[in-house]
Amino acid sequence: MATAGGPGEEDAFARYRSPLVSRYASPEMGFNFSERKKFGTWRRLWLYLAQAEKSLGLPITDEQIQEMEANLDNIDFKMAAEEEKKLRHDVMAHVHTFAHCCPKASGIIHLGATSCYVGDNTDLIVLRDGFNLLLPKLARVISRLADFAEKYANLPTLGFTHYQPAQLTTVGKRCCLWIQDLCMDLQNLERGRDDLRFRGVKGTTGTQASFLQLFEGNHEKVQELDRLVTAMAGFKRAYIVTGQTYSRKVDIEVLSVLASLGASIHKICTDIRLLANLKEIEEPFERDQIGSSAMPYKRNPMRSERCCSLARHLVTLVLNPLQTASVQWFERTLDDSANRRVCLAEAFLTADIILSTLQNISEGLVVYPKVIERRIRQELPFMATENIIMAMVKAGGNRQDCHEKIRVLSQQAAAVVKQEGGDNDLIARIRADPYFSPIQGHLESLLDPTSFTGRAPQQVARFLKEEVHPMLTPYQSKMGVKIELAL
Repeated sequence: MATAGGPGEEDAFARYRSPLVSRYASPEMGFNFSERKKFGTWRRLWLYLAQAEKSLGLPITDEQIQEMEANLDNIDFKMAAEEEKKLRHDVMAHVHTFAHCCPKASGIIHLGATSCYVGDNTDLIVLRDGFNLLLPKLARVISRLADFAEKYANLPTLGFTHYQPAQLTTVGKRCCLWIQDLCMDLQNLERGRDDLRFRGVKGTTGTQASFLQLFEGNHEKVQELDRLVTAMAGFKRAYIVTGQTYSRKVDIEVLSVLASLGASIHKICTDIRLLANLKEIEEPFERDQIGSSAMPYKRNPMRSERCCSLARHLVTLVLNPLQTASVQWFERTLDDSANRRVCLAEAFLTADIILSTLQNISEGLVVYPKVIERRIRQELPFMATENIIMAMVKAGGNRQDCHEKIRVLSQQAAAVVKQEGGDNDLIARIRADPYFSPIQGHLESLLDPTSFTGRAPQQVARFLKEEVHPMLTPYQSKMGVKIELAL
């Protein structure tokens, strides 16, 4: 009995709820891994099996099929829970529950099948549907970032290697580095989905012996049964060889693809967090949003931080199927079951969350060109020294003498920056030195930031035209969805 202030039976807040569902994930991905989807799919698989068996000559009536069809979603979850508590077997609990509302069909439900007929085949359907939910979301992120890259294809910005100032690039070109990783992920997700096959109708150890007995040794009918049910479930192919389960290496392939996506998003959002610290780029920040309970001026990149936090979780989940596949004995052991209930669902839920969050970020990225320009001015004089030397040589100067002059002036300017906290005054020092009078009129053009970005703008245009936009074509009908984060 519930006590005052204690956990009541109806109090949803008195028990742990995974924040993946209660706080973050989309309703459609939450439903994909729900019990209603799972057990509703079990019933559909039992219907497919009965329909196929009937079509191949087993004594199953139209009335029995119609009774099953009428009760596909009429699931008494309370009765199923009571049955499972009594039987300690989830599949048989739902066989009995389905049979209770289909008394005429009760004798042919699950005919010839083993638990993995519904369990594994449902998992494969859910994984396929999960990919189909993720793919348009990933395509939308790529599309939003492609728009951003095109808009800022020509805006010079300081490049970083080792997080130290390096040659200039452009804001759009840097974004294309992010997009390229995500395009690889899009291809990997499509491949992961398309490589999935159905477990099909295989029996207890994968030999189809029970079905061969049902059809009195007719191998062709057993093979056709497998093909029919596979097609009804929406798959083009089934695994020819299985044990009791489909190979658990399939789960490795699926979660490896999602882990790779997690790595991409972690890198992108880390870059955004670093750029936010530099005040060059910020993620969206809402009018009433609070960055810190103690420091009211803070504008923390919390969306990018959330992506990084959850991406780390996603990356680690692939360890579960790796270990599970390695310890499966012979045709199967049940130590895979509880682990897979957790890691498969969490991988797709987490991928769903970070894609939705990244879409929200990419739809509202804010760029501060003046801040970017100021940082370029601080570093560009050092980068321009080689161009200045070449210009002096063309004007008749000696390369070695010029090099020494600039070395001395550069050290003086660096001292002002590092020891006095001043601005980089190298160009002012060059202007003041009579030695450089032959090129004084060309200094501005030698310091034009756009002359230091190489072919970055052209690379952006070609990349978007030749690689990105063609890849997004199949998803054009789903590009209009915008993301508003609940939290």
